[in-house]
Amino acid sequence: MKNLPRVLIVEDEPSIAELISVNLRHNGLQPVWAEDGAAAQRELDAVLPDVILLDWMLPGQSGLQLARKWRAEARTKGIPILMLTARGDEPDKVAGLDAGADDYITKPFSTQELLARIRAVLRRRAPEQVSDSVTIGALVLDAATHRVTWQGQPLKVGPTEFKLLHYLMKHPERVHSRSQLLDKVWGDHVFIEERTVDVHVKRLRESLGGAGLLIETVRGAGYRLAAHSAAASGAAA
Repeated sequence: MKNLPRVLIVEDEPSIAELISVNLRHNGLQPVWAEDGAAAQRELDAVLPDVILLDWMLPGQSGLQLARKWRAEARTKGIPILMLTARGDEPDKVAGLDAGADDYITKPFSTQELLARIRAVLRRRAPEQVSDSVTIGALVLDAATHRVTWQGQPLKVGPTEFKLLHYLMKHPERVHSRSQLLDKVWGDHVFIEERTVDVHVKRLRESLGGAGLLIETVRGAGYRLAAHSAAASGAAA
């Protein structure tokens, strides 16, 4: 089954959060509700969402403060943020965007408008063609030349393992389930066993040699590329 985009709703009004959740579920999205910054942080620590709907006015830390905080952290800085607010003045919109929001939607809003904004930020975030270069610590992947090096030494990596490594390096520290990896690396139109992922991860680890330790198995959840370990290895090299 295709993995549904996960939307974290940070909203202290239960009635609004429930209304948004129902509409998102009916439109093929997976809503998760957090009533304040602390609850939102717990959700982010557990599983990273694909997009955050963030209310401006919250108890404790404001949406503006949370947006700045999440933009400053490596693990969360790439997640699209949509600010939800009753404030419609131009200076407030600018403040929200300056804090790191990708878009801004003023209450009251229509369901169709909200869905259109969410789909727009998700499209902008869609995986690009494999033609860039990614560096994490001493591990370097150049997609244009199809080369991988570890501590300056070239490695031989097969085509599927290369795509798998590219995706993991583009999303470091994030836990990916087997079904997510199948969707993102093989494509959601391909029907193959989830255990196929395990075989390719094993091959990838073998190809990477010492760098293979960076690809961690998260019991019961999937796989993660540990960027912190890569940085440490790079510093030690």
